[in-house]
Amino acid sequence: LVPADDPRAAELIVPLQNYGEILRPTFAVPGEPGKPWVMLIQEVAAGLNFDSKGEEDGRKWHASPVARFERLLRETQIPVGLLSNATELRLVYAPRGESLGHLAFPIPVLLAAPGRLAFAALIMLLRESRVFGSTGGKTLSEVLAESRKYQNTVSTELARQVLAALYELVRGIQAADAHRKGELLRNVLAKDPDSVYAGMTTVLLRLVFLLYAEDRGLMVEDEVYTRHYSVTGLFDKLRNDHGRNPDTMDQRYGAWAQLVSLFRIVHDGAEFGTAKLLGRRGYLFSPDRYPFLEGRPLDSRYDPAHDPPLAPPMIADGVVFRVLRNLMILDGERLSYRALAVEHIGSVYEGMMGFRVEVAQGPSIAVKPKKTHGAAVALNLDELLAQKPAERAKFLKERTDQAATGESLTALKEAKTPEDVVAALGKKVAAEVTPNIVPVGSVVLQPSEERRRSGSHYTPRDLTRPIVEKALQPVLAQFGAIPTPAQILALKICDPAMGSGAFLVETCLQLAELLVKSWNIHGGMPKIPADEDELRHAQRLIAQRCLYGVDKNPMAVDLAKLSLWLTTLAKAHPFTFLDHALREGDALVGLSMRQIRLFHWDPGEKVQQVFGYAELERRVKNAEKLRGEIHEAGDAGTTLKVIEKFQLAEEALGTVRFAGNLCIAAFFSATKDKDREKQRENYSVALNAYLQTHDMKIWPGKQVDALLKGEQSLKPFHWEIEFPEVFEVAGEPGRASARSKQAEDSGRSRDPARRGFDALVGNPPFAGKNTIGDGNRPGYLDWLKVLHEESHGNADLVAHFFRRAFDLLRPGGTFGLIATNTIAQGDTRSSGLRWICTHGGTIYSARRRMKWPGMAAVVVSVIHIAKTSALAPPYLLDGKPV
Repeated sequence: LVPADDPRAAELIVPLQNYGEILRPTFAVPGEPGKPWVMLIQEVAAGLNFDSKGEEDGRKWHASPVARFERLLRETQIPVGLLSNATELRLVYAPRGESLGHLAFPIPVLLAAPGRLAFAALIMLLRESRVFGSTGGKTLSEVLAESRKYQNTVSTELARQVLAALYELVRGIQAADAHRKGELLRNVLAKDPDSVYAGMTTVLLRLVFLLYAEDRGLMVEDEVYTRHYSVTGLFDKLRNDHGRNPDTMDQRYGAWAQLVSLFRIVHDGAEFGTAKLLGRRGYLFSPDRYPFLEGRPLDSRYDPAHDPPLAPPMIADGVVFRVLRNLMILDGERLSYRALAVEHIGSVYEGMMGFRVEVAQGPSIAVKPKKTHGAAVALNLDELLAQKPAERAKFLKERTDQAATGESLTALKEAKTPEDVVAALGKKVAAEVTPNIVPVGSVVLQPSEERRRSGSHYTPRDLTRPIVEKALQPVLAQFGAIPTPAQILALKICDPAMGSGAFLVETCLQLAELLVKSWNIHGGMPKIPADEDELRHAQRLIAQRCLYGVDKNPMAVDLAKLSLWLTTLAKAHPFTFLDHALREGDALVGLSMRQIRLFHWDPGEKVQQVFGYAELERRVKNAEKLRGEIHEAGDAGTTLKVIEKFQLAEEALGTVRFAGNLCIAAFFSATKDKDREKQRENYSVALNAYLQTHDMKIWPGKQVDALLKGEQSLKPFHWEIEFPEVFEVAGEPGRASARSKQAEDSGRSRDPARRGFDALVGNPPFAGKNTIGDGNRPGYLDWLKVLHEESHGNADLVAHFFRRAFDLLRPGGTFGLIATNTIAQGDTRSSGLRWICTHGGTIYSARRRMKWPGMAAVVVSVIHIAKTSALAPPYLLDGKPV
């Protein structure tokens, strides 16, 4: 052990200039001669709680001992450390750019006979040969690194269990509906059946937030909350109940009511004696989003202060117990969400995406997917039995991808009843999804065509890190060696198909590290809250000012917001603090400001302006100003003011957005260009008439509702008006917006040609012609060909995302996207890369046939492109200069 005052340990001293403090270890463990330090050791006062904040010790930085030690490990880039307070040894692992993990060894436990296994583990991990690798085995650092990689395996298994929890919840709500004789879900299923699926998924998203927040100490620290409201406390009670009375768990109720109460107080806030829980607000926990979860009718409102007590749905305690067990127990052990990285949590819940709700039209059973990562398909048994015996195998294959052969085929042909079919299918039945035949009128989950065949693959950090790094390199190089804080905070980075937000989380982490470095070199560091450090504060500023994302799945948008909220640990912020930047919509369907102004998807020279440009301009300009103020407010902006500004911006854009949606509704209302043009003219006349009179009797809202709602609904996303501060479409010469001031500080001109994103990153969806046609509204392929000139109808969907990304970039900007290998082949290549490279784009890095990290049997290409033909070498193909 090398003590802190040893000259050799001088390089391990970390000054915190912002707080006037110095961090140093008590001891350091050196490696072999010429090798770096292998471990830092920190002793603190005997009995001091590692996780409590030091608010009474006179320090300016009120951080817990573990937070201070984590900072020391990260600053010295030594990932392994040991904390001691004389009552506990805590092995800490903090690799660069990844979440903290630790393993606790309470000393009283080690001294008692039951602690022999723990004591053996301590010796196994910290013995001399393990720390130094002196016997040729794996070192402690290698063991910990391998353990971290195992998180991918944990995520895969947990994703399977979370999907099982979703099916369990669906069965539970179905039983609750039956208990109310169909009154609970009747109107919901009639008006919007998919909201049942969305509601169940939202419950699971709420639970994962709460489990992560409770493990991280982000909820209120009060015994009343812990014992009577917390998810962890509820699970402990249900587990005890199950141990005593396992046979009656599905005849007892009460756990669901506790969850409903918990969701309410997270949204509204609550006080527990002297402790206070801040109301998080936002869409995720809103009790009015899915009223049926509280047992209320559709579109109803409830005021706990004045209305009589609610009667929540009768969802059995057994259902809640099995759901929580799937979320919290893995391989017989309690899962620590604290030890999981945010991107792993996001990946788990991506596995729930891509389903819809159907009401069973006949007795049904779920059939296992053919592919490992696919999803079970609900099969109508009456429909199958109605087929001729010789045609049943073909019907089964078409509906489920499963083939019937041998004895199974014979039994299927001879089947007379639904029970006969189930027996014939045998092990092909997904018993964990439908333990029994689902009766007519019940709710079943049905995967989308893409989800059924290909499954869901999240993007692991092994991919996101290098993709983001390479996308940012040319952009940051434009600013010199180290960009100024103003230059970094002026960056606009977007993921056009963000899913759970893995790329945005990675971008946040990388830019935040650079921002802290820039503060230390250039100055300008803001005042850091006493209970935080610079890095956490920088992450929140980057998330709020620099990151944008779009996804057509509203639940994915929720998940991405949740991922970034957890990444930044925004305790003092509601979930709404990223509402302005992470949005729902189809990234490929939308109009530019000029197209909206001319009310045409193909605004050629002959198209005449049809309605008031000045009014639209004024509205977009007002929204741009308000959104700029949201960005500039940062942590200084109060929650209510930020929410108010966002609502005002949305109100300003409402008419502009509606005009764009109405124009697109005209395109999708017909299949022939002549009919589309006629509808466009009709819709234009109707919109003009309304804008002049504001007579609601002629409001053309039904046309837009037909586009936005129902089966194969489509929600356009008009990039220039949704993110006006990025494109500055309403800017006036000489008028400085919030971003233009940053641009002046950074040396970037306000030339209109420089409007757009600095970089786009992501993993857009892959889909061939048939999948695009089957999974989208009729006319979608026609739209893509109108959107991108010289594109082919046979091109994979990913080529259109490449084109869209290129269009959204400012000159000199870059994108790094994952693609299927067909990106370099045939019509997909011609529609995507060929067009980009002949219109000013430069491919500066490409990796071909790259195997997906983890268990998914997927091979992809990773491509980086700059929107300039003047990018200097090197150009890399499969890592080699070319």
